Amino acid sequence: MTRLLIIQPDSSDPLGPLGDWLTEAGAELDVRLPPRDELPADLDGYRGVVCLGGGMGAEDDAKHPWLAEVRRLLSRAATKQLPTLGICLGAQLLAVATGGRVEAGVDGPEVGPHLVAKKDAAWTDPLFADLPLMQDVLQFHSDAITRLPPGAELLASAPRYANQAFRFGRCVYGVQFHIETTPAVVESWAAESPQEAEFARPGSLEHDALTTVHTDIAETWRPFAQRFVRLAAGDLEPAAESQRTLPLA
Repeated sequence: MTRLLIIQPDSSDPLGPLGDWLTEAGAELDVRLPPRDELPADLDGYRGVVCLGGGMGAEDDAKHPWLAEVRRLLSRAATKQLPTLGICLGAQLLAVATGGRVEAGVDGPEVGPHLVAKKDAAWTDPLFADLPLMQDVLQFHSDAITRLPPGAELLASAPRYANQAFRFGRCVYGVQFHIETTPAVVESWAAESPQEAEFARPGSLEHDALTTVHTDIAETWRPFAQRFVRLAAGDLEPAAESQRTLPLA
């Protein structure tokens, strides 16, 4: 089995169908929900890391002091080039942990079903290459990644907030959007955060619309999750080293 550490920062954002897709592909999941569950001191014995979303900010250490430990683990995973996937808050934590910046989104919350578009680097990426040009995702965030970590490759973008998906190094990924949700989870978020939900397109958070988009999300992102397990297992070659070079003086 390919053992993955799953960090769940918030009880309101469980693994959902993503957990099923990962286990179907042969992963063994060690789910930790801090602060209830203690985070491991190191990443020995894990073949990969997944960090989910949550309602707190990526640097909201005053209210959630354990976030510093999450960032430390993500930084260690990036340093070791351990296959890693950060989702929404997880992507923001990963960005901060590797030298990027996260700030309140100047154009307001991004909420509801949306499309993101592949960038040039995605077409040769082991996880993103087989995705369609435009991918269905679920957005529900107020903060945004305003600066990618140094050397990171932008893999997907959208009109409101450009930094939708990135790769750091050869196998460390962050996606600003959600692929793990269910209609019920999104409906609960909308009920708990009505001011943010107002930013969604009219009708896009109704049950039938959410059911349709989650069917589309599963069709696209289930194979992505399976490729992530193959990457963690060593059965899929990570991305090539970046060919970026510093400009000549």
